[in-house]
Amino acid sequence: FSKQYHYYFQSFDTYIAPTMSLADIVIPQGVENDVALQLIIQHVKRELDRRGYVTRSKTTCNNDNLLTELPLPESLVILPSTSEVKVLLTIIRDKTTIRDDFIFYSQRLMRLLLELSLTFLPVTPETVPTFRGEEYNGVAFTGKLCAVSIVRAGEVMETAVHSVVKDISIGKILIQTCQSTGEPALHYLRLPYGIASMHVMLMDATLATGAAAMMAIRILLVRFVTQIASCCI
Repeated sequence: FSKQYHYYFQSFDTYIAPTMSLADIVIPQGVENDVALQLIIQHVKRELDRRGYVTRSKTTCNNDNLLTELPLPESLVILPSTSEVKVLLTIIRDKTTIRDDFIFYSQRLMRLLLELSLTFLPVTPETVPTFRGEEYNGVAFTGKLCAVSIVRAGEVMETAVHSVVKDISIGKILIQTCQSTGEPALHYLRLPYGIASMHVMLMDATLATGAAAMMAIRILLVRFVTQIASCCI
Protein backbone atom coordinates (compact mmCIF):
# COMPACT_ATOMS: atom_id res chain seq x y z
CA PHE A 1 0.00 0.00 0.00
CA SER A 2 2.82 2.37 0.90
CA LYS A 3 4.47 1.90 -2.50
CA GLN A 4 1.19 2.49 -4.34
CA TYR A 5 0.50 5.59 -2.25
CA HIS A 6 3.88 7.14 -2.99
CA TYR A 7 3.70 6.12 -6.69
CA TYR A 8 0.36 7.76 -7.40
CA PHE A 9 0.82 10.84 -5.26
CA GLN A 10 4.34 11.44 -6.51
CA SER A 11 2.99 11.19 -10.08
CA PHE A 12 0.33 13.75 -9.21
CA ASP A 13 2.83 16.15 -7.63
CA THR A 14 5.29 15.69 -10.50
CA TYR A 15 3.06 15.74 -13.60
CA ILE A 16 -0.43 17.01 -12.75
CA ALA A 17 -0.06 19.60 -10.01
CA PRO A 18 2.41 21.82 -11.98
CA THR A 19 -0.07 22.13 -14.86
CA MET A 20 -2.69 23.66 -12.55
CA SER A 21 -0.81 26.96 -12.73
CA LEU A 22 -1.49 27.05 -16.49
CA ALA A 23 -5.24 26.45 -16.19
CA ASP A 24 -7.70 29.33 -16.56
CA ILE A 25 -9.83 27.88 -13.78
CA VAL A 26 -9.56 24.97 -11.36
CA ILE A 27 -12.75 23.43 -9.97
CA PRO A 28 -12.38 21.88 -6.51
CA GLN A 29 -14.04 18.44 -6.23
CA GLY A 30 -14.42 18.26 -10.03
CA VAL A 31 -17.77 17.12 -11.41
CA GLU A 32 -19.23 16.83 -7.90
CA ASN A 33 -19.09 20.62 -7.45
CA ASP A 34 -22.50 21.49 -8.93
CA VAL A 35 -22.42 25.11 -7.79
CA ALA A 36 -19.14 25.87 -9.55
CA LEU A 37 -20.23 24.05 -12.71
CA GLN A 38 -23.48 26.02 -12.88
CA LEU A 39 -21.56 29.29 -12.50
CA ILE A 40 -19.30 28.33 -15.40
CA ILE A 41 -22.28 27.31 -17.55
CA GLN A 42 -24.03 30.63 -16.88
CA HIS A 43 -20.85 32.55 -17.69
CA VAL A 44 -20.42 30.69 -20.99
CA LYS A 45 -24.05 31.39 -21.95
CA ARG A 46 -23.61 35.11 -21.19
CA GLU A 47 -20.46 35.26 -23.30
CA LEU A 48 -22.17 33.49 -26.21
CA ASP A 49 -25.08 35.93 -26.07
CA ARG A 50 -22.70 38.90 -25.86
CA ARG A 51 -20.80 37.74 -28.94
CA GLY A 52 -23.96 37.29 -30.94
CA TYR A 53 -24.09 33.51 -30.92
CA VAL A 54 -27.17 32.29 -32.79
CA THR A 55 -28.62 29.00 -31.68
CA ARG A 56 -29.79 26.43 -34.16
CA SER A 57 -33.43 26.96 -33.19
CA LYS A 58 -33.18 30.69 -33.90
CA THR A 59 -31.74 30.13 -37.35
CA THR A 60 -34.75 28.00 -38.32
CA CYS A 61 -37.40 30.49 -37.20
CA ASN A 62 -39.52 32.43 -39.67
CA ASN A 63 -40.92 35.94 -39.29
CA ASP A 64 -43.73 34.68 -37.03
CA ASN A 65 -41.09 33.31 -34.63
CA LEU A 66 -42.25 29.75 -35.34
CA LEU A 67 -39.99 26.87 -36.14
CA THR A 68 -39.83 26.20 -39.86
CA GLU A 69 -39.85 22.61 -41.03
CA LEU A 70 -36.80 22.19 -43.23
CA PRO A 71 -36.75 19.39 -45.79
CA LEU A 72 -34.56 16.44 -44.84
CA PRO A 73 -32.21 14.95 -47.44
CA GLU A 74 -33.28 11.67 -48.98
CA SER A 75 -29.98 10.08 -47.94
CA LEU A 76 -30.71 10.71 -44.25
CA VAL A 77 -31.52 7.55 -42.27
CA ILE A 78 -32.76 7.86 -38.68
CA LEU A 79 -32.35 5.07 -36.17
CA PRO A 80 -35.87 3.64 -35.62
CA SER A 81 -37.38 4.81 -32.33
CA THR A 82 -38.00 1.37 -30.90
CA SER A 83 -38.81 0.67 -27.27
CA GLU A 84 -35.18 -0.39 -26.73
CA VAL A 85 -33.87 2.91 -28.11
CA LYS A 86 -36.33 4.87 -25.96
CA VAL A 87 -35.21 2.97 -22.85
CA LEU A 88 -31.56 3.77 -23.62
CA LEU A 89 -32.30 7.45 -24.24
CA THR A 90 -34.31 7.66 -21.03
CA ILE A 91 -31.41 6.30 -18.99
CA ILE A 92 -28.85 8.52 -20.74
CA ARG A 93 -30.89 11.70 -20.30
CA ASP A 94 -31.77 11.02 -16.67
CA LYS A 95 -29.70 13.39 -14.53
CA THR A 96 -29.68 10.84 -11.70
CA THR A 97 -27.92 8.21 -13.85
CA ILE A 98 -24.49 7.37 -12.47
CA ARG A 99 -21.39 7.73 -14.63
CA ASP A 100 -20.79 4.01 -15.20
CA ASP A 101 -24.37 3.43 -16.33
CA PHE A 102 -24.24 6.48 -18.59
CA ILE A 103 -21.15 5.12 -20.35
CA PHE A 104 -22.52 1.56 -20.59
CA TYR A 105 -25.88 2.50 -22.10
CA SER A 106 -24.34 5.17 -24.35
CA GLN A 107 -22.08 2.50 -25.81
CA ARG A 108 -25.11 0.27 -26.41
CA LEU A 109 -26.86 3.07 -28.30
CA MET A 110 -23.73 3.75 -30.35
CA ARG A 111 -23.49 0.07 -31.32
CA LEU A 112 -27.09 0.10 -32.52
CA LEU A 113 -26.36 3.15 -34.65
CA LEU A 114 -23.18 1.68 -36.11
CA GLU A 115 -24.84 -1.66 -36.83
CA LEU A 116 -27.60 0.18 -38.70
CA SER A 117 -24.99 1.93 -40.85
CA LEU A 118 -23.42 -1.44 -41.71
CA THR A 119 -26.67 -2.56 -43.34
CA PHE A 120 -26.03 -0.08 -46.17
CA LEU A 121 -22.72 -1.61 -47.20
CA PRO A 122 -22.72 -3.51 -50.52
CA VAL A 123 -22.79 -7.30 -50.34
CA THR A 124 -22.29 -10.17 -52.76
CA PRO A 125 -23.71 -13.71 -52.61
CA GLU A 126 -21.48 -16.23 -50.87
CA THR A 127 -21.97 -19.94 -50.18
CA VAL A 128 -20.23 -21.52 -47.17
CA PRO A 129 -20.14 -25.08 -45.80
CA THR A 130 -21.77 -25.75 -42.44
CA PHE A 131 -20.84 -28.20 -39.67
CA ARG A 132 -23.68 -30.47 -40.77
CA GLY A 133 -22.11 -30.91 -44.19
CA GLU A 134 -24.68 -28.70 -45.86
CA GLU A 135 -24.19 -25.43 -47.72
CA TYR A 136 -25.54 -22.10 -46.61
CA ASN A 137 -26.29 -19.45 -49.20
CA GLY A 138 -25.47 -16.13 -47.57
CA VAL A 139 -23.80 -12.84 -48.39
CA ALA A 140 -20.46 -11.18 -47.67
CA PHE A 141 -19.44 -7.55 -47.51
CA THR A 142 -17.52 -6.27 -50.51
CA GLY A 143 -14.65 -3.84 -50.24
CA LYS A 144 -12.79 -2.56 -47.19
CA LEU A 145 -14.16 -0.51 -44.32
CA CYS A 146 -12.54 2.12 -42.11
CA ALA A 147 -13.73 4.74 -39.64
CA VAL A 148 -12.80 8.39 -39.17
CA SER A 149 -13.66 10.18 -35.93
CA ILE A 150 -14.05 13.94 -35.65
CA VAL A 151 -11.99 14.88 -32.60
CA ARG A 152 -12.99 15.00 -29.85
CA ALA A 153 -16.68 14.10 -29.72
CA GLY A 154 -16.35 11.40 -32.37
CA GLU A 155 -13.69 9.57 -30.37
CA VAL A 156 -16.28 8.33 -27.86
CA MET A 157 -17.66 6.09 -30.63
CA GLU A 158 -14.33 4.34 -31.26
CA THR A 159 -14.88 1.70 -28.56
CA ALA A 160 -18.30 0.90 -30.02
CA VAL A 161 -17.02 0.62 -33.59
CA HIS A 162 -14.23 -1.74 -32.46
CA SER A 163 -16.85 -3.98 -30.84
CA VAL A 164 -18.90 -4.03 -34.06
CA VAL A 165 -16.16 -4.30 -36.71
CA LYS A 166 -13.09 -6.39 -35.86
CA ASP A 167 -9.65 -4.83 -36.53
CA ILE A 168 -11.09 -1.73 -38.17
CA SER A 169 -8.67 1.09 -39.01
CA ILE A 170 -9.56 4.47 -37.50
CA GLY A 171 -8.45 7.91 -38.66
CA LYS A 172 -8.87 11.26 -36.95
CA ILE A 173 -9.82 14.77 -38.03
CA LEU A 174 -9.56 17.78 -35.73
CA ILE A 175 -11.65 20.75 -36.83
CA GLN A 176 -12.05 23.88 -34.73
CA THR A 177 -13.68 27.24 -35.31
CA CYS A 178 -11.30 30.00 -36.39
CA GLN A 179 -11.60 32.90 -33.95
CA SER A 180 -10.99 35.55 -36.59
CA THR A 181 -13.39 34.31 -39.30
CA GLY A 182 -15.82 32.15 -37.36
CA GLU A 183 -15.43 29.40 -39.97
CA PRO A 184 -14.28 25.81 -39.26
CA ALA A 185 -10.57 25.22 -39.79
CA LEU A 186 -8.58 22.00 -40.13
CA HIS A 187 -5.97 21.53 -37.39
CA TYR A 188 -5.05 17.85 -37.59
CA LEU A 189 -5.57 15.03 -40.07
CA ARG A 190 -4.59 11.36 -39.93
CA LEU A 191 -6.29 8.98 -42.34
CA PRO A 192 -5.85 5.23 -42.88
CA TYR A 193 -3.63 4.18 -45.78
CA GLY A 194 -5.61 3.51 -48.95
CA ILE A 195 -8.73 5.29 -47.71
CA ALA A 196 -9.68 6.33 -51.25
CA SER A 197 -10.71 2.74 -52.02
CA MET A 198 -12.54 2.14 -48.74
CA HIS A 199 -16.01 2.67 -47.35
CA VAL A 200 -15.73 5.30 -44.63
CA MET A 201 -17.78 5.63 -41.45
CA LEU A 202 -17.49 9.26 -40.33
CA MET A 203 -18.20 9.45 -36.59
CA ASP A 204 -19.31 12.50 -34.64
CA ALA A 205 -21.17 12.00 -31.36
CA THR A 206 -22.77 15.46 -31.32
CA LEU A 207 -24.15 17.61 -34.11
CA ALA A 208 -25.03 21.29 -33.62
CA THR A 209 -24.66 23.36 -36.80
CA GLY A 210 -23.07 20.54 -38.78
CA ALA A 211 -20.20 22.79 -39.93
CA ALA A 212 -17.47 20.44 -38.70
CA ALA A 213 -19.13 17.39 -40.24
CA MET A 214 -19.59 19.14 -43.60
CA MET A 215 -15.96 20.23 -43.64
CA ALA A 216 -14.82 16.71 -42.72
CA ILE A 217 -16.82 15.34 -45.65
CA ARG A 218 -15.22 17.90 -47.99
CA ILE A 219 -11.76 16.87 -46.72
CA LEU A 220 -12.51 13.22 -47.46
CA LEU A 221 -13.87 14.07 -50.91
CA VAL A 222 -10.66 15.94 -51.73
CA ARG A 223 -8.81 12.70 -50.97
CA PHE A 224 -10.99 10.86 -53.52
CA VAL A 225 -13.18 9.16 -50.91
CA THR A 226 -16.59 8.53 -52.49
CA GLN A 227 -18.29 6.10 -50.09
CA ILE A 228 -19.00 8.02 -46.86
CA ALA A 229 -21.54 7.15 -44.17
CA SER A 230 -21.82 9.77 -41.43
CA CYS A 231 -22.83 8.41 -38.01
CA CYS A 232 -24.08 10.83 -35.37
CA ILE A 233 -26.13 10.59 -32.20
